[in-house]
Amino acid sequence: MSVGYDDNNIFAKILRGEIPCKKVHEDEHTLAFEDIAPAAPVHTLVIPKGKYVSVTDFAARASDAEIGALIRAIGKVAALKGVEDPGYRLLSNIGREGGQVVPHLHFHILGGRALGPMLVK
Repeated sequence: MSVGYDDNNIFAKILRGEIPCKKVHEDEHTLAFEDIAPAAPVHTLVIPKGKYVSVTDFAARASDAEIGALIRAIGKVAALKGVEDPGYRLLSNIGREGGQVVPHLHFHILGGRALGPMLVK
């Protein structure tokens, strides 16, 4: 298990079926669902089902099958949500200074409108 992983985080509870979600996609290794506080017209989260906190953790410990499934799920969800063209933002906040709130690796797919600059300076 990853250092810093909290088995009671909201995504762990969603994966265990303790909290409902609006599911967009699911396979053996991933789950995608709508964000409960969307920041754009399209705001879908894609998470691995394994207990990973960050990309660094995932890259070090995930199997090739898990890594491939996560990337494929992101692409599939972007297509399902219709944001491939004209485009979307893929975002993963990592750690305290990166703004990570839930200690479970997750990617935000944001789209449905022009999103502006990546960071406000």
